[in-house]
Amino acid sequence: MVQMSIQRAATLSPRCSLSFPFDCVGGTSRRLAPSRSQCSCFAYSERLSPNVLKTNRVIDPSEPKILDASSSASRTGQYSAANHLSGTIGVMGTSAPSSLRFLEKLVHWSTRDGEEIPPFVMCHDPLIKKEVMSSQNSQFPSDCNTALGKLRQRRLLLEQSGVCCIVMPCNSLHAYHYEISQGCSTPFLHIGDCVVKELKSANLKPVEYGSNVRVGILSTDNTLDAKCYLNKLESQGFEVLLPDKDSLEHTVLPAISSFRRGDMEGARNLLRISLQIMFVRAVNTIILASDNFFGILPDDDPLLKKCIDPMDALVRETIACARTDSLRP
Repeated sequence: MVQMSIQRAATLSPRCSLSFPFDCVGGTSRRLAPSRSQCSCFAYSERLSPNVLKTNRVIDPSEPKILDASSSASRTGQYSAANHLSGTIGVMGTSAPSSLRFLEKLVHWSTRDGEEIPPFVMCHDPLIKKEVMSSQNSQFPSDCNTALGKLRQRRLLLEQSGVCCIVMPCNSLHAYHYEISQGCSTPFLHIGDCVVKELKSANLKPVEYGSNVRVGILSTDNTLDAKCYLNKLESQGFEVLLPDKDSLEHTVLPAISSFRRGDMEGARNLLRISLQIMFVRAVNTIILASDNFFGILPDDDPLLKKCIDPMDALVRETIACARTDSLRP
């Protein structure tokens, strides 16, 4: 049985470059010395069984039909139900900051009740996200299909490794969740579903009498980031509020620009204004639908406490899925 944990994991990219692993000590993380290894797209520990990663199949990412779980590759490949890794999480990483945030929260939420961190397998390639994002403006649909095909390839590798569920920490790529997860035989968690599930269980009451529960979505791109949540929220009876064009141009985007320039005071003031504008419009809570917002406001900021970090919901659902699977005979 493969056992992988965050303390001993080393992330290898599909391009054979080894990133520096980190070791959690007393709630903090420290860099470890790099080492050389064979090419792999899996995070692994020294206890990893060598037969799990062996495969001679060459998958063409431009042909999504051979990447589905219902294909002959999934049915007759080396991986099967017999290789199921009980309670093991599959992580599709495409952004180092979002992947690290996911792992940090995995430590936080899984250990707060005295439990162990669930084992995980990680496939990380930061170049794929850039390809997907750049293909949006391409005049050739095949560019987007090729980029999504590469994501399906990574998904298939995780699926065939025997994980109990697959998660994708990058918020914006959930806009393509359907295309990536098509044919997947392993539960592929959607960040929007996780957020909606927790909102439903919270039994929120409308701020204004006679209206529905209103949820704000603060994002840097109303057409992409908000897509992860909009339809799912509305289908469950929530009223959704998005920032208007003026707010995006004069407060939201400038807040991120100020943060990147190191102007913390300016970034915090602009982000607070963005949030206050939405709260004035009687929203119950605001979903922070971009990793770019995190790190601007301090954790104890009163406005931030009224907001939802979607990563928290995704991690909590991931842990629940892993623990449920580990209890199965």
